[in-house]
Amino acid sequence: MPKLKTKSGVKKRFKITATGKVKHGVAGKRHRLISHNAKYIRQNRGTSVACDADTKTIKKWAPYGLD
Repeated sequence: MPKLKTKSGVKKRFKITATGKVKHGVAGKRHRLISHNAKYIRQNRGTSVACDADTKTIKKWAPYGLD
């Protein structure tokens, strides 16, 4: 069997925790932040955990895990 390739976008955007959950950064925080209010910027700081339905798909895109 040939090796499966990891989707390159998944390598850059996600990390898998020790318990198997998927962490990701919040969207909408790169540029044009002047149009967002301070509450939006503050609440979307840091990372969050993906839901179970999305986690299943993301792990399929990364067949050998993420380092």
